[in-house]
Amino acid sequence: MQTSSKETSISAESMTIERALANLKQTDDPSARYYAAWWLGRFRIRDNAAIEGLLDALSDEVDRSPDGGYPLRRNAADALGKLGDRRAVPSLIACLDCDDYYVRESAAQALEAIGDSQAISSLLALLEGGVEAAVAVSGKPHLVQPYDSVIEALGTLDAVDAISQIQPFLDHFVPKVQYASARAMYQLTGESQYGDRLVEALAEADLQLRRAALMDLAAIGYLKAAQPVSETLAENSLKLIALKGILEARLKTEDRSWQDLDDRSIEVMQLMDDLL
Repeated sequence: MQTSSKETSISAESMTIERALANLKQTDDPSARYYAAWWLGRFRIRDNAAIEGLLDALSDEVDRSPDGGYPLRRNAADALGKLGDRRAVPSLIACLDCDDYYVRESAAQALEAIGDSQAISSLLALLEGGVEAAVAVSGKPHLVQPYDSVIEALGTLDAVDAISQIQPFLDHFVPKVQYASARAMYQLTGESQYGDRLVEALAEADLQLRRAALMDLAAIGYLKAAQPVSETLAENSLKLIALKGILEARLKTEDRSWQDLDDRSIEVMQLMDDLL
Protein backbone atom coordinates (compact mmCIF):
# COMPACT_ATOMS: atom_id res chain seq x y z
CA MET A 1 0.00 0.00 0.00
CA GLN A 2 1.18 3.51 -0.71
CA THR A 3 1.71 5.62 2.37
CA SER A 4 1.51 9.35 2.83
CA SER A 5 3.84 11.21 5.17
CA LYS A 6 0.95 11.52 7.60
CA GLU A 7 0.30 7.77 7.49
CA THR A 8 3.97 7.05 8.01
CA SER A 9 3.98 9.16 11.16
CA ILE A 10 0.89 7.36 12.42
CA SER A 11 2.40 3.94 11.81
CA ALA A 12 5.59 4.92 13.59
CA GLU A 13 3.69 5.61 16.79
CA SER A 14 2.83 2.99 19.35
CA MET A 15 -0.63 1.97 18.21
CA THR A 16 -3.16 0.70 20.73
CA ILE A 17 -6.53 -0.95 20.24
CA GLU A 18 -8.28 2.15 21.55
CA ARG A 19 -6.40 4.44 19.17
CA ALA A 20 -6.98 2.14 16.19
CA LEU A 21 -10.72 2.04 16.90
CA ALA A 22 -10.87 5.79 17.30
CA ASN A 23 -8.98 6.33 14.06
CA LEU A 24 -11.29 3.93 12.25
CA LYS A 25 -14.34 5.97 13.22
CA GLN A 26 -13.08 9.47 12.38
CA THR A 27 -13.53 10.68 8.81
CA ASP A 28 -11.12 13.60 8.28
CA ASP A 29 -7.96 11.52 7.69
CA PRO A 30 -8.45 8.61 5.24
CA SER A 31 -4.88 7.37 5.70
CA ALA A 32 -5.37 6.99 9.46
CA ARG A 33 -8.57 5.01 8.94
CA TYR A 34 -6.92 2.84 6.30
CA TYR A 35 -3.97 2.09 8.55
CA ALA A 36 -6.24 1.37 11.53
CA ALA A 37 -8.16 -1.26 9.55
CA TRP A 38 -4.90 -2.85 8.45
CA TRP A 39 -3.52 -2.82 12.00
CA LEU A 40 -6.59 -4.49 13.48
CA GLY A 41 -6.29 -7.31 10.98
CA ARG A 42 -2.52 -7.60 11.10
CA PHE A 43 -2.47 -8.03 14.86
CA ARG A 44 -5.63 -10.18 14.96
CA ILE A 45 -7.61 -7.87 17.26
CA ARG A 46 -10.76 -9.97 17.67
CA ASP A 47 -12.75 -8.07 20.29
CA ASN A 48 -16.32 -7.01 19.54
CA ALA A 49 -15.52 -3.33 19.05
CA ALA A 50 -12.93 -4.17 16.39
CA ILE A 51 -15.34 -6.44 14.51
CA GLU A 52 -18.11 -3.85 14.67
CA GLY A 53 -15.80 -1.05 13.53
CA LEU A 54 -14.57 -3.05 10.57
CA LEU A 55 -18.12 -4.08 9.63
CA ASP A 56 -19.12 -0.41 9.63
CA ALA A 57 -16.14 0.35 7.40
CA LEU A 58 -17.44 -2.10 4.79
CA SER A 59 -20.15 0.42 3.93
CA ASP A 60 -17.93 3.52 4.04
CA GLU A 61 -18.73 6.20 1.45
CA VAL A 62 -16.09 8.79 2.42
CA ASP A 63 -12.78 7.21 1.46
CA ARG A 64 -12.81 7.18 -2.36
CA SER A 65 -9.94 6.69 -4.76
CA PRO A 66 -9.62 8.74 -7.98
CA ASP A 67 -11.14 5.87 -9.97
CA GLY A 68 -14.16 5.76 -7.66
CA GLY A 69 -13.04 2.78 -5.60
CA TYR A 70 -13.33 2.26 -1.86
CA PRO A 71 -9.86 1.76 -0.30
CA LEU A 72 -11.14 1.54 3.28
CA ARG A 73 -13.73 -1.08 2.37
CA ARG A 74 -11.01 -3.17 0.75
CA ASN A 75 -8.79 -3.00 3.80
CA ALA A 76 -11.68 -3.72 6.17
CA ALA A 77 -12.59 -6.82 4.17
CA ASP A 78 -8.97 -7.99 4.27
CA ALA A 79 -8.86 -7.47 8.03
CA LEU A 80 -12.13 -9.32 8.62
CA GLY A 81 -10.78 -12.27 6.67
CA LYS A 82 -7.74 -12.37 8.93
CA LEU A 83 -9.92 -12.18 12.04
CA GLY A 84 -12.04 -15.11 10.85
CA ASP A 85 -15.23 -14.08 12.66
CA ARG A 86 -18.34 -15.58 11.03
CA ARG A 87 -20.37 -12.55 12.02
CA ALA A 88 -18.72 -10.81 9.07
CA VAL A 89 -19.99 -13.29 6.49
CA PRO A 90 -23.32 -11.58 5.56
CA SER A 91 -21.63 -8.20 5.15
CA LEU A 92 -18.80 -9.69 3.12
CA ILE A 93 -21.31 -11.46 0.89
CA ALA A 94 -23.00 -8.10 0.33
CA CYS A 95 -19.61 -6.71 -0.72
CA LEU A 96 -19.57 -9.15 -3.64
CA ASP A 97 -22.10 -6.80 -5.27
CA CYS A 98 -19.93 -3.69 -4.80
CA ASP A 99 -19.04 -1.83 -7.98
CA ASP A 100 -15.38 -1.73 -6.89
CA TYR A 101 -13.58 -4.75 -8.38
CA TYR A 102 -11.01 -4.73 -5.59
CA VAL A 103 -13.66 -4.75 -2.87
CA ARG A 104 -15.19 -7.82 -4.52
CA GLU A 105 -11.75 -9.41 -4.69
CA SER A 106 -10.98 -8.70 -1.02
CA ALA A 107 -14.43 -9.95 0.01
CA ALA A 108 -13.95 -13.23 -1.88
CA GLN A 109 -10.57 -13.74 -0.27
CA ALA A 110 -11.98 -12.97 3.17
CA LEU A 111 -14.87 -15.38 2.69
CA GLU A 112 -12.40 -18.08 1.72
CA ALA A 113 -10.36 -17.40 4.85
CA ILE A 114 -13.42 -17.54 7.10
CA GLY A 115 -14.62 -20.74 5.45
CA ASP A 116 -18.40 -20.42 5.74
CA SER A 117 -20.28 -22.36 3.06
CA GLN A 118 -23.20 -19.92 3.04
CA ALA A 119 -21.05 -17.76 0.73
CA ILE A 120 -20.98 -20.38 -2.04
CA SER A 121 -24.09 -19.34 -3.96
CA SER A 122 -23.05 -15.67 -4.02
CA LEU A 123 -19.54 -16.56 -5.16
CA LEU A 124 -20.98 -18.75 -7.90
CA ALA A 125 -23.04 -15.84 -9.13
CA LEU A 126 -19.79 -14.05 -10.05
CA LEU A 127 -19.02 -16.85 -12.51
CA GLU A 128 -22.23 -16.29 -14.47
CA GLY A 129 -21.64 -16.20 -18.18
CA GLY A 130 -18.69 -18.55 -17.90
CA VAL A 131 -15.40 -18.10 -19.70
CA GLU A 132 -17.06 -16.19 -22.53
CA ALA A 133 -18.01 -13.41 -20.12
CA ALA A 134 -14.67 -13.43 -18.31
CA VAL A 135 -13.08 -10.65 -20.33
CA ALA A 136 -10.92 -7.67 -19.51
CA VAL A 137 -12.50 -4.35 -18.61
CA SER A 138 -11.64 -1.65 -21.12
CA GLY A 139 -9.08 0.73 -19.68
CA LYS A 140 -8.62 -1.35 -16.50
CA PRO A 141 -5.84 -3.77 -15.52
CA HIS A 142 -8.29 -6.50 -14.54
CA LEU A 143 -11.13 -8.73 -15.73
CA VAL A 144 -14.81 -8.03 -15.12
CA GLN A 145 -14.66 -10.18 -11.97
CA PRO A 146 -11.86 -11.35 -9.64
CA TYR A 147 -12.17 -14.85 -11.07
CA ASP A 148 -9.02 -16.28 -9.52
CA SER A 149 -10.04 -15.26 -6.00
CA VAL A 150 -13.63 -16.43 -6.50
CA ILE A 151 -12.58 -19.82 -7.87
CA GLU A 152 -9.99 -20.32 -5.13
CA ALA A 153 -12.66 -19.58 -2.53
CA LEU A 154 -15.05 -22.10 -4.07
CA GLY A 155 -12.33 -24.75 -3.97
CA THR A 156 -11.51 -24.07 -0.33
CA LEU A 157 -15.21 -24.08 0.57
CA ASP A 158 -15.56 -27.55 -0.97
CA ALA A 159 -18.19 -26.34 -3.42
CA VAL A 160 -18.46 -29.62 -5.35
CA ASP A 161 -21.57 -28.37 -7.13
CA ALA A 162 -19.38 -25.72 -8.76
CA ILE A 163 -17.16 -28.19 -10.64
CA SER A 164 -18.98 -27.80 -13.95
CA GLN A 165 -18.73 -23.99 -13.72
CA ILE A 166 -15.06 -23.99 -12.72
CA GLN A 167 -13.71 -26.56 -15.16
CA PRO A 168 -13.98 -24.36 -18.30
CA PHE A 169 -11.79 -21.75 -16.63
CA LEU A 170 -8.87 -24.17 -16.95
CA ASP A 171 -8.66 -22.81 -20.50
CA HIS A 172 -9.02 -19.12 -19.67
CA PHE A 173 -6.52 -16.82 -21.38
CA VAL A 174 -5.15 -15.50 -18.06
CA PRO A 175 -2.65 -17.99 -16.54
CA LYS A 176 -3.44 -17.13 -12.94
CA VAL A 177 -7.12 -17.93 -13.57
CA GLN A 178 -6.02 -21.25 -15.06
CA TYR A 179 -3.95 -21.95 -11.95
CA ALA A 180 -6.79 -21.03 -9.62
CA SER A 181 -9.03 -23.40 -11.55
CA ALA A 182 -6.51 -26.24 -11.37
CA ARG A 183 -6.12 -25.62 -7.65
CA ALA A 184 -9.88 -25.70 -7.07
CA MET A 185 -10.42 -28.72 -9.30
CA TYR A 186 -7.80 -30.64 -7.36
CA GLN A 187 -9.43 -29.68 -4.07
CA LEU A 188 -12.88 -30.68 -5.35
CA THR A 189 -11.97 -33.89 -7.19
CA GLY A 190 -8.63 -35.06 -5.78
CA GLU A 191 -7.49 -35.87 -9.33
CA SER A 192 -3.73 -35.62 -9.81
CA GLN A 193 -4.02 -34.17 -13.33
CA TYR A 194 -4.89 -30.83 -11.78
CA GLY A 195 -2.00 -30.86 -9.35
CA ASP A 196 0.28 -31.81 -12.22
CA ARG A 197 -0.84 -28.72 -14.15
CA LEU A 198 0.40 -26.56 -11.30
CA VAL A 199 3.70 -28.44 -11.22
CA GLU A 200 4.10 -27.70 -14.93
CA ALA A 201 3.54 -24.03 -14.19
CA LEU A 202 6.68 -24.00 -12.03
CA ALA A 203 8.65 -23.97 -15.29
CA GLU A 204 7.00 -20.79 -16.61
CA ALA A 205 9.39 -18.11 -17.85
CA ASP A 206 7.58 -15.41 -15.86
CA LEU A 207 8.67 -15.29 -12.21
CA GLN A 208 5.28 -13.94 -11.12
CA LEU A 209 3.59 -17.01 -12.59
CA ARG A 210 6.05 -19.35 -10.88
CA ARG A 211 5.33 -17.58 -7.60
CA ALA A 212 1.58 -17.97 -8.14
CA ALA A 213 1.97 -21.69 -8.84
CA LEU A 214 4.04 -22.11 -5.68
CA MET A 215 1.31 -20.56 -3.55
CA ASP A 216 -1.38 -22.67 -5.21
CA LEU A 217 0.63 -25.84 -4.55
CA ALA A 218 1.04 -24.75 -0.95
CA ALA A 219 -2.74 -24.36 -0.68
CA ILE A 220 -3.50 -27.85 -1.98
CA GLY A 221 -0.54 -29.60 -0.34
CA TYR A 222 0.29 -31.61 -3.46
CA LEU A 223 2.89 -34.14 -2.33
CA LYS A 224 4.18 -34.98 -5.83
CA ALA A 225 5.20 -31.33 -6.18
CA ALA A 226 7.75 -31.39 -3.34
CA GLN A 227 10.88 -31.99 -5.40
CA PRO A 228 9.86 -29.66 -8.28
CA VAL A 229 9.00 -26.97 -5.75
CA SER A 230 12.45 -27.21 -4.19
CA GLU A 231 14.05 -26.79 -7.64
CA THR A 232 11.89 -23.88 -8.82
CA LEU A 233 13.67 -20.69 -9.86
CA ALA A 234 12.10 -18.53 -7.17
CA GLU A 235 12.84 -17.19 -3.70
CA ASN A 236 13.64 -19.80 -1.09
CA SER A 237 11.17 -18.16 1.26
CA LEU A 238 8.30 -18.92 -1.13
CA LYS A 239 9.54 -22.45 -1.76
CA LEU A 240 9.63 -23.02 2.00
CA ILE A 241 6.03 -21.81 2.30
CA ALA A 242 4.97 -24.23 -0.43
CA LEU A 243 6.84 -27.14 1.13
CA LYS A 244 5.37 -26.33 4.53
CA GLY A 245 1.89 -26.49 3.01
CA ILE A 246 2.72 -29.84 1.42
CA LEU A 247 4.09 -31.23 4.68
CA GLU A 248 1.12 -30.05 6.74
CA ALA A 249 -1.29 -31.59 4.24
CA ARG A 250 0.65 -34.86 4.41
CA LEU A 251 0.46 -34.96 8.18
CA LYS A 252 -3.24 -34.12 8.15
CA THR A 253 -4.10 -36.69 5.47
CA GLU A 254 -2.18 -39.45 7.16
CA ASP A 255 -3.34 -38.39 10.63
CA ARG A 256 0.23 -38.32 11.85
CA SER A 257 1.91 -36.26 14.52
CA TRP A 258 5.27 -34.56 14.23
CA GLN A 259 6.66 -37.42 16.34
CA ASP A 260 5.38 -40.07 13.90
CA LEU A 261 6.74 -39.04 10.50
CA ASP A 262 6.75 -41.35 7.49
CA ASP A 263 9.50 -41.45 4.88
CA ARG A 264 7.74 -39.07 2.47
CA SER A 265 7.26 -36.48 5.21
CA ILE A 266 10.90 -36.76 6.18
CA GLU A 267 11.89 -36.24 2.53
CA VAL A 268 9.89 -33.01 2.44
CA MET A 269 11.51 -31.86 5.66
CA GLN A 270 14.94 -32.58 4.17
CA LEU A 271 14.08 -30.48 1.13
CA MET A 272 13.08 -27.66 3.47
CA ASP A 273 16.29 -28.01 5.44
CA ASP A 274 18.34 -27.79 2.24
CA LEU A 275 16.75 -24.41 1.48
CA LEU A 276 17.65 -22.90 4.84
